[in-house]
Amino acid sequence: MLTSSSPTGPVLGEKPLVLVVDDEYGPRESIAFTLSSEFSVDTAERAAEALAKLKERPYHLVVLDIRMPEMDGIRALEELRKIDPHVSVIMLTGYGTLNTAQQAMVAGANQYLRKPPDIVELIEAARKQTEATRVRRHQAKMNAEAHEMNAALKREIEQKEPQIWQGRASVELVHDLNNPLTVVIGYATLLVEEARIVSATDPERGRRLLDYASVVERAAEYCHHLSENWRLTSKQTEVFTPVDIVEIARDVQQVVFFSSVAIKFGGLPRAMIRGSKFELMRIFQNVFKNSLEAGADRINVDVARAGDKIELTIADNGAGMDAEAVRKALKGGFSSKKNGTGLGLSICRHLLGAHGATLALESTPGKGSILRMVFPAAD
Repeated sequence: MLTSSSPTGPVLGEKPLVLVVDDEYGPRESIAFTLSSEFSVDTAERAAEALAKLKERPYHLVVLDIRMPEMDGIRALEELRKIDPHVSVIMLTGYGTLNTAQQAMVAGANQYLRKPPDIVELIEAARKQTEATRVRRHQAKMNAEAHEMNAALKREIEQKEPQIWQGRASVELVHDLNNPLTVVIGYATLLVEEARIVSATDPERGRRLLDYASVVERAAEYCHHLSENWRLTSKQTEVFTPVDIVEIARDVQQVVFFSSVAIKFGGLPRAMIRGSKFELMRIFQNVFKNSLEAGADRINVDVARAGDKIELTIADNGAGMDAEAVRKALKGGFSSKKNGTGLGLSICRHLLGAHGATLALESTPGKGSILRMVFPAAD
């Protein structure tokens, strides 16, 4: 039987599906009864029966006994993961040794509880793990959609003439939206987790929650600009104002690349040019992304002034390219990456041209790349 007293705290909305697997009738039904107030509970007395049920419907949680006849919990967990890699699994055993816990975790368990479990501990674990399943499935769905979108983009590039402006504009838009939208999704997940913890009124975590919210807001603003820019495709000219290009590059590092320590800044701490903040953000987003995806763990951004010009040199230690690959990359529609569209540098060249800036690329296989951008200074 279970121990302690029943916790409070109802779950709103549709009840998550839980499968309790135990060959012993008493413990199985006791756990099922305890969880039934907040969850829709199904039971199985053998691992084979549980695996068959998992093939029929998507459960949010499996509570699995580690000691069962015919097929033990560790072996059942290995088979379960082949059917559903995302569902959370809580392992239960009366033999609570460290070795047993390690076996369960290595096999893919998400949590480990002694048997019989404490009621409060069991229900809190079930709440936590059913939510974790929901988050993992949501992320897996978004990743699958992103891969499908990317495949569709590559097919469109192959089928349509790149010089047709409308076709390229739509492809570029989706290409540039992918990164900031991923950031929004990631930070939104963090916000949900932190919101639960902040209920205990922890000032430090409350501060972090506000920080996450700020980054989400800035990333969303960036996405809004890109979509609005596409909606107003008839607009021929962008409104340029004095902007600090160093500040914009740092903003991209923080908002889009999670303050990546691989990106280092040197030279001028401030450099004013005339331009569009969000269009310049697109440039840095593509440049940094290309370097990181080429295997770089060091990206040095150096800013200098030469007369009436602002010069930015971005050097990385990535895989590098040969001369022919550089030529194709600057032209557009070429990528050495499995999931790449080859639009990154082409987009940069187009946007830099609109700012009266030039682009030069040097690259050596195995030694990295050096990108130079030269802008007219604002003063």
